[in-house]
Amino acid sequence: MALFKKDPFGHTLFIKRWLIRVFGLITHSRYDGFNQLKIEGSDIIRSLPPQNVLFISNHQTYFADVTAMYHVFNASLKGRKDTLDNVGYLWNPKLNIYYVAASETMKSGILPKILGYAGAIPVNRTWREKGKEIHREVRQSDVENIGIALADGWVITFPQGTTSPWKPIRKGTAHLIKQYKPIVVPIVIDGFRRSFDKKGINIKKKGIQQSMIIKPPLQIDYENDTVEQIVAQIEIAIEQHESFLKVRKLESDNALQVESKQ
Repeated sequence: MALFKKDPFGHTLFIKRWLIRVFGLITHSRYDGFNQLKIEGSDIIRSLPPQNVLFISNHQTYFADVTAMYHVFNASLKGRKDTLDNVGYLWNPKLNIYYVAASETMKSGILPKILGYAGAIPVNRTWREKGKEIHREVRQSDVENIGIALADGWVITFPQGTTSPWKPIRKGTAHLIKQYKPIVVPIVIDGFRRSFDKKGINIKKKGIQQSMIIKPPLQIDYENDTVEQIVAQIEIAIEQHESFLKVRKLESDNALQVESKQ
């Protein structure tokens, strides 16, 4: 029966649909209310195929980033042009959107578990657990689950593996790209760290200018580009290369100088 149809991970689509609808209604004002999310590139979302798309992005909070992407993707697919006006776009949401998240994070309470049902792909971090540095092998089932999700739809991942800016890109993302050959779409976000707490649940400050820039897909030679070359391309695409840090510092210094003269 259609009512009990499930995704590849055994999650009932009827439940997923209502979770996205309800949580989307609750969170809509965070991006199109007391905060305003500036969006660029919604036309790129509409041009993508329904499966095998990997979104790569910088990361600022555990859940607010992903929630904003669910809003933007569904609004764009329903014809909205760089806007989240009229939350009716969530009535029939795209149900095959997934996101890669640390298993540790998704087990940290009831709310993460509920949000996880909507599309999380829990993976074991290989470099950190409970705030401590570790070293362990990649769990093959995690890689396979990401492949399953790509075969079914779209996957969001944060290749730095942390909400801290300017951290190195994890090579695992490049290995995934070479293995599954998805269309890779970069996204650059800003303002979420100032708007919300680290988890992206509690509001820190209202009236923050948030932004989400969706860029054209990367041009990747899956067979000949090395892992290192793909990592370098990702670093530039999501604006986490050190050269962007220098530019932002210069912009910040200039802004302070202007304010001091006023």
